[in-house]
Amino acid sequence: MIGKHIGIDLLRHGDTGQRSYRGQLDDSLSALGWSQLRAAIFGRSWDAIVSSPLRRCAEFAQDLSGARRVPLRIDARLAEYHFGDWQGVPIETLAEEQGEALKHFWMDPVAHPPPGGEPFAAFRERLCAALNDVAEEAQTQRVLVVTHGGAIRLLRCEAEGRDFGEMANLEVPHASLHSLHWNTPAVTQAGS
Repeated sequence: MIGKHIGIDLLRHGDTGQRSYRGQLDDSLSALGWSQLRAAIFGRSWDAIVSSPLRRCAEFAQDLSGARRVPLRIDARLAEYHFGDWQGVPIETLAEEQGEALKHFWMDPVAHPPPGGEPFAAFRERLCAALNDVAEEAQTQRVLVVTHGGAIRLLRCEAEGRDFGEMANLEVPHASLHSLHWNTPAVTQAGS
């Protein structure tokens, strides 16, 4: 049996005031980040919210959930990619000191992860598993997923059949909304 085609909205967190690969560093939103997110969701509604546990996502998701009286589920699998040794290092510094490695990562993140970084296959596996669960919920309700730039880029590549080398070319600014058409895995009937 072919999986069902589900629509889900992905929302990237707002600005944190930091200018580096933040990865799994647990930053809070800046005042600008809060206002960006409030503007992004204005006039829109969802039946459920699922969020990364990192504060730059979860604090806004909790605020929105409380204000709108919409159920919230925190899912650790929606956390950002772990950039290993590059986490927290300004991108300008990386470009100056490890320019070739950075270029190779952008061109092919699967084959050229950052030193000490999360294996790309593990990142993909946890995000896809999380979205499969969200898709189950989205069969009967509209779901907002609050997550990160790298996560949204990977999920868009996965859903749109793009090569992961295209991730760096996808525009995912702070507080941007992305409608994702996710194919749920095929379900086979017992005994068939």
